[in-house]
Amino acid sequence: MSVTLLFIGLLILLLIGVPIAISLGLSSLTFLMLATEESPTIIAQKMFDTMEHTTLLAIPFFILSSHFLTTGGVSKRLVEFAKSMVGWMHGGLAMAGVVACMLFAAISGSSPATVVAIGSILIPGMIQAGYDKRFAVGVIATAGSMGILIPPSIPMIVYADAVEESVGKMFIAGILPGILMGTLLLIATWVTARRLNMPRDEWKGFGHIFTTFRHAFSGLFLIFIVVGGIYGGVFTPTEAAAVAAVYSAFIALFVHKDMSFKDVPRVMLDAAKMTSVIMFIIACAMIFAHTLTEEQVPQNLSRMVIEQNLSPESFLLLVNVILWFAGDFMEPSAILLILAPLFHPIAVSMGIDPIPMGIIMTTNMEVGMITPPVGLNLYVAAGLTGMSLAQVTRAALPWMGVLIIALLLITYIPWFSLYLVGLLY
Repeated sequence: MSVTLLFIGLLILLLIGVPIAISLGLSSLTFLMLATEESPTIIAQKMFDTMEHTTLLAIPFFILSSHFLTTGGVSKRLVEFAKSMVGWMHGGLAMAGVVACMLFAAISGSSPATVVAIGSILIPGMIQAGYDKRFAVGVIATAGSMGILIPPSIPMIVYADAVEESVGKMFIAGILPGILMGTLLLIATWVTARRLNMPRDEWKGFGHIFTTFRHAFSGLFLIFIVVGGIYGGVFTPTEAAAVAAVYSAFIALFVHKDMSFKDVPRVMLDAAKMTSVIMFIIACAMIFAHTLTEEQVPQNLSRMVIEQNLSPESFLLLVNVILWFAGDFMEPSAILLILAPLFHPIAVSMGIDPIPMGIIMTTNMEVGMITPPVGLNLYVAAGLTGMSLAQVTRAALPWMGVLIIALLLITYIPWFSLYLVGLLY
């Protein structure tokens, strides 16, 4: 009963508009003071313990890297490269947006950053070229959510830290699911554009593809540095994130020269603000997770599920429903830190590999990025276009079906998550 009050308190705080981090921390503190004999000092202790997780050090570096890439013009070159490959097809600009989001996701690790970087360029271009505004916004807002599925991915780092799994395995496991989702979005975009006879660019030949690839190479090379460095044993994921931040600054300042040194303090400050928000949410979520652990919630939940004799397939369906509901109200890092420790022991007891489980959870977070009222991509797209949140939500709604199809394939065909892991490990 006491644990029920903890969740009721959290839900009330969320419903009245209290920020997610404050809601998690305040509900945990109130519960600890009123329903347990633990000292409130455990709050401060857990917050400092969070900062000692070396895995989480990768988060600020990837955030800094994505800010340098967004400011430094790498996204423009990736868009031109994507347009040269698919721009000649029906709905070519929209398809180029999907490809560009996949490429930028592979070097940023952030979904909102992907929407900003690609959407600020392609959404106005698509509208000017004669595309329906809602179509343009819906495609980019949805495709941008791949920023947390295609590695490097900040939610994957959070999941790996929560259940003590390998970040490297999580990253490699996300490659094929990311490609699957991108492919389904490309097919849906092409079918829709062909049916509506949307405009397309002229085919400019393979020489143009080579030229745009050469211009975008410095940004694309970051994929090789991060992924190749981790799986080649050159450095750890945290070290890879640090290298990515330094490399991103180097190409923005000295290679492309799209930003000057006077822009660096602003970029550093913006990255620090986003890092502070995410790390504060993580710290408060760790307090909430500690409270659940002390109250034996994971063990009791595991016993209840086992007693119900659920099949692994039914359990995964239940997980998807719970995560989809949670994604409507909470930020991905908080969801993963609270629910991953709950689902992990149950999944292991049922013979479900923790790696595909992590990819399933991350994919659900992707769906949550375009689900109101907390879907960050919706707010970013609304800010870019001046549309209301309701208008952006309606624009993204048809594309959510594509994400759900991909989610079901990833959930019930673990080959997508395990094939590359089996080859490299």
